[in-house]
Amino acid sequence: MPPRPRPTAAWRYWSRVAFDGPLSTVRGVTGRCHEWTGARNEKGYGTFWFGHTVKAHRHAYRLAGLPLPADLDVDHRCRNRACVRPSHLRAVTHRVNLLASTNHVALRAAQTACHRGHPFDAENTIRARNGTRKCRTCKNARARGELLTTPERIAA
Repeated sequence: MPPRPRPTAAWRYWSRVAFDGPLSTVRGVTGRCHEWTGARNEKGYGTFWFGHTVKAHRHAYRLAGLPLPADLDVDHRCRNRACVRPSHLRAVTHRVNLLASTNHVALRAAQTACHRGHPFDAENTIRARNGTRKCRTCKNARARGELLTTPERIAA
């Protein structure tokens, strides 16, 4: 009996895709997600062996014939990390990808005012050494002792 032919990389890839995934709830993203059913990494992104481990959504972007410079991320417009549907993917800078996400970094960056309502603008924003933003008005009020920050001041 002759040996079985080795499956092609494309066959191995597409055999791990479920084309009947969930519908995207994101505005402007149409159609069902094509979900990766193969291995996933700890963050939920599909992984695929192609001579080395590659992310399944990046490989799908290349298979679709779309240009992907090395310095760009592939963003899931549908917000489904397992999706490999090329129409749900776009090449963006790392910053755009982070700000489009729903993680704490994006939520903080989207804030336009501090928790007391003072605006984060050029005059009222202080950049800390770690890159976070601080409200100048609140910082000055704390320094003058106007903000009750210690239990003793609150009790008084």
